[in-house]
Amino acid sequence: MNLYSIDTGFFKLDGGAMFGVVPKSLWQRTNPADANNLCTWATRLLLIEQGSRLTLVDTGLGDKQDDKFFSHYYLHGNDTLDGSLKKHGFHRDDITDVILTHLHFDHCGGAIIREGDLLSPAFKNAEFWSNEKHWDWAVNPNPREKASFLKENILPISESGQLKFIDENNPVYDSDIFMRFANGHTEAMMLPQMKYKDKTILYMADLLPSVGHIPIPYVMGYDVRPLVTMQERQDYWKEIVDNEYILFLEHDAEHECCTLQYTEKGIRLKDTFKLSDI
Repeated sequence: MNLYSIDTGFFKLDGGAMFGVVPKSLWQRTNPADANNLCTWATRLLLIEQGSRLTLVDTGLGDKQDDKFFSHYYLHGNDTLDGSLKKHGFHRDDITDVILTHLHFDHCGGAIIREGDLLSPAFKNAEFWSNEKHWDWAVNPNPREKASFLKENILPISESGQLKFIDENNPVYDSDIFMRFANGHTEAMMLPQMKYKDKTILYMADLLPSVGHIPIPYVMGYDVRPLVTMQERQDYWKEIVDNEYILFLEHDAEHECCTLQYTEKGIRLKDTFKLSDI
């Protein structure tokens, strides 16, 4: 197995929304905001090369929305999905599988492209993996998440015939990768876990957006069940430290990977490093 970090650029979100009830005086120490209270976040994906299978985890925001939509998120940076794939010797048509941790627009927007009036999969040779519970949640959105579940990002996947579901009762993707689940941020968010160079890598999606979110109460205002998120984090964090997992960070603007440790203040950051350093 080979793993590659795929950078697709940066965007901005309100710092208060990203840290919920935590005061700005605390969260700005790790995630400083600009004059508009916006913090910078990455859209960092993971590419898994394993035999003839080339799997991309999440797809970033994509570029098919209109200027008004993107004006809210201040996309910036020089990295693109195609450019990052090319840097590692790949093309989007080489992708055989796309795992969508969940269907919020910043995680699945790049799954679909717009060509004129036609919406079609951006990865024409790939199967797209979700799970039935989350798919049903996303296509029948609640008012809180409706603005994050955009039909143009979701329905064309099903209409293409390329949609597949992971069985939550037997969430094995292949011999070295299986799905973990979290239900606080959104229903049945998937966290791919894999063995790599005798290490365990856990893709954190929105359970841990950045190293600034490590303290248990630092829960995003976007989470639909914040108390569930806190319990999930408490359980996962203990497992992560006890088993020395490496965490892959999708949204941290500076850090690709991290480890955790026990401290007098609870579980906190141990180390940060690049995926290529493993």
